This record gives sequence, structure tokens and C-alpha cells, in this order.
Amino acid sequence: MAINRQPVMKRARSLGIEAAFTGSSKKSKKKPPMMRKKISEYGLQLKEKQKAKFCYGVLEKQFKAYYEKAARIRAGTTGENLLALLEMRLDNVVYRMGLARTRMEARQLVSHKLITVNGKKVNIPSYHTKIGDIIEVTPSRKDSVRFADILAATEGRRVESWLDIDTNNLKGSVLAMPTREQIDTPVNETFIVELYSK
Repeated sequence: MAINRQPVMKRARSLGIEAAFTGSSKKSKKKPPMMRKKISEYGLQLKEKQKAKFCYGVLEKQFKAYYEKAARIRAGTTGENLLALLEMRLDNVVYRMGLARTRMEARQLVSHKLITVNGKKVNIPSYHTKIGDIIEVTPSRKDSVRFADILAATEGRRVESWLDIDTNNLKGSVLAMPTREQIDTPVNETFIVELYSK
């Protein structure tokens, strides 16, 4: 499996976004690179796609598959459907619920079989959650120091209304598909649609 090992802060700076959108608490003292010339329309479209891929930790082949799936959904716009599909990934849901400090940590928790969906262990970070799914930390790990530290770090993080979370039991559920207003990812999805429509 391909892995992007470029430092998170370096990627965030080059894309002009805050690393906080991935859950990272690091802050860069360096300024974003100065743009010496005007970016072309294609350059803007490509940058928005790179932002989305970076924020959700998805590589090109998988991202394109999400776009094609979003284009087949009749309800709503393709761009909004794309972001909703990315939000419904299991690793993102775990992160949004505050059961992980970053999306990368959420991905690791899922890969290590520390998360269950409807009572069954799932070790696929890209698993597509559905409305009504119950996401929970495995019972044997609920009292671990690691999750106590995670809850302390994510305390006060806003949980959107499309999710429900019971922090005392390290358990939550998916109540609905997220709307565009509930997705804070700093991406202009219209540019991504225009890029793939060429």
C-alpha cells in the first residue's frame, strides 16, 4: 500500500491550510511559500483536490473512486456528495467523535482492531459507515491509559449533530449523512468537480 511520508506541517504549509484540520495540534512558525506568479485555473482546481486528499488521508486512486461514486448519487450535488462520502469513512467518524486526536491516529486505532462497528471488529479505515451504525472502542481497551489521554486531549471538541457520542462509554452512533454546513474542511468542492469533469 502506498503511503505519503512527507511531513504533515510541510504539506499543510504548501497547501496553505492549518494542520488543525487534520487534528494536529502542531503550529508552524514558518510562513506559507510566497506565490511568485498567478495560479492558473487548473492549478487552483488541482490544489483543492490535494487539500481534500491531504485532510482525509486518501491517495489518488481511492479519491477518484469516491468521486465516481459521488457522481452516481442522484440526490444533491456531486461535490457535496463527495465530501459526505469522505466524512462517512470509519477513520474520520472515529476522529469526529473525539475518540482520536488526529485522523492518522484514528486510522491506526481502526487498523489495530481497537474499534468495533455494531459489535464487530473492523480494521479497514476506509470502511463506509451507515446511518444507525454504532461505533465503539473494544471493551478490553476502554479502561486503557491511551483512551483516557485521548479523551483529555479532545475534551471540548465540537461534535456535529449528525453524530452522537457517549464519552463515558467510548461509544457513539451515526445519526444522519452530514450536510455541507456541517463539514468544516477548508475545500472548495466545486473546483474538484470541474477538474474531474474535463
